[in-house]
Amino acid sequence: MKTPETQKKETLERIASALERLAPDLSADSDMLDAPAYIWRDARLRAVEKLDAQPLELFVGTESQRNALLENSRRHAEGLPAHDVLLWGSRGMGKSGMVKAVIADLQARGKNIALIEVERDDIIDIAPLLRRLSKIDRRFVLFCDDLSFETDESHYRRLRSVLEGGVEPRPANCRFYVTSNRRHLVPREMRENELHDSINARDVLDDRLALADRFGLSLGFHACDQSTYLAIVTAYASRHDLEFDAKDAVAWATGRGARSGRVAWQFIQELAGRQGKTL
Repeated sequence: MKTPETQKKETLERIASALERLAPDLSADSDMLDAPAYIWRDARLRAVEKLDAQPLELFVGTESQRNALLENSRRHAEGLPAHDVLLWGSRGMGKSGMVKAVIADLQARGKNIALIEVERDDIIDIAPLLRRLSKIDRRFVLFCDDLSFETDESHYRRLRSVLEGGVEPRPANCRFYVTSNRRHLVPREMRENELHDSINARDVLDDRLALADRFGLSLGFHACDQSTYLAIVTAYASRHDLEFDAKDAVAWATGRGARSGRVAWQFIQELAGRQGKTL
């Protein structure tokens, strides 16, 4: 017959065993000193062998944003004070590509920095990753691409707490870079509805704006005009030794109802295909 103490001990051992099975074994994940980039998904890390990035000089029309992001990232890579960054604005203007290009450029210059892509739904489970990164002698940028929030408060408040204000301090070697089409990360109609239904509208507005305010550096990307669009096409064409007609490039953008860096790159892909060249 088992004594109460024995039964209690066995119960605790079963609980501990169950928790070990549920918790991710981060020690079995990727080596955090070698790869240029990683993906954090389902509470596990996967190494990316090559960071897919365009050369920095191809970011035409967004030079001021590029320079600000590069300088902030350089400081972070060198262990100096640096900001979390929110890159917001028009679709297709190079927000995501610029983050990757800046990190790749610093790596090419020998800086010990890596990019970690974090999906929106994985923000809620980011604490174990931050604890692990704090023990590694390397600088990291945690990258949340195309981020926005609807009514899911758990993700919204978790990111806000991580950026600033949580009980557990955020590692000094980690910074968050977030891209979004929305300046405040939440839709305008959501803010207006909550203001209309709330008792204290100002408190609701302050709560919604609190997340965007926690980014020390906010970089806006705006739709480009025709001359800027053609300058982007020209930069791409020169890089890949392609000939093009400006009227053809404008017609391509007109057919898509937009002018942007993404549309310019799609035109270059079409152009290369026509001319039988690889990119």
